[in-house]
Amino acid sequence: MRKDGIATREKILDGARDLVLRLGYSGMKIDHVLEHVGITKGAFFHHFKTKEDLAKALLRRYADQDAQIYAETRAQAEKLSDDPLQQMLIFIRLFEDMFNGMTEPYPGCLLASYVYELQQFDDETRGLLHDTFARWRALLQEKFELIVKQHPPKTPVSPAQLADGFTVVLEGAFILAKAMNDARMAGEQLRLYRNHIELLFDVPAQGRAAA
Repeated sequence: MRKDGIATREKILDGARDLVLRLGYSGMKIDHVLEHVGITKGAFFHHFKTKEDLAKALLRRYADQDAQIYAETRAQAEKLSDDPLQQMLIFIRLFEDMFNGMTEPYPGCLLASYVYELQQFDDETRGLLHDTFARWRALLQEKFELIVKQHPPKTPVSPAQLADGFTVVLEGAFILAKAMNDARMAGEQLRLYRNHIELLFDVPAQGRAAA
């Protein structure tokens, strides 16, 4: 695909993402995308055969971008410590820092928008959603398994549940911050999750990241 074709495809995906977060998938029409991006129907259908085709491409791109952010943040944390528990605390703190710098509530998660309208999608798209959340779980579960082995928790705990807890806190914080129009909430809830991990694994005060 030529560079101008790639640029147009990315513009369509960017515009569709904005519209899904604002209107929901069912509320977003192809005509909305055309108007928002400033392209013709011919240009749209050159890249996407149907709205459903666009939905799948948008989901795959979003999932890949999030996986890259997770992987890069994890790699950054691993450079700063050899201990898996400290790596996880740094990982969470890095996400806190991302959201603490925002002046407006995070616009939302495309995946959550899709989940709210599962009835709109076919089995392939639902499978993509499942696989994306499973990928997030696997990335963090691996780290929590190492933590549990090296740092016995104060109460029995499942590495998979701890991994899912990060996603639950993050996604829930997006919703709350948007509903309350308070950009601080995402960072605050992540800090509380980090504090929970510190207490669960009995991290000494001197070993905790600054609040």
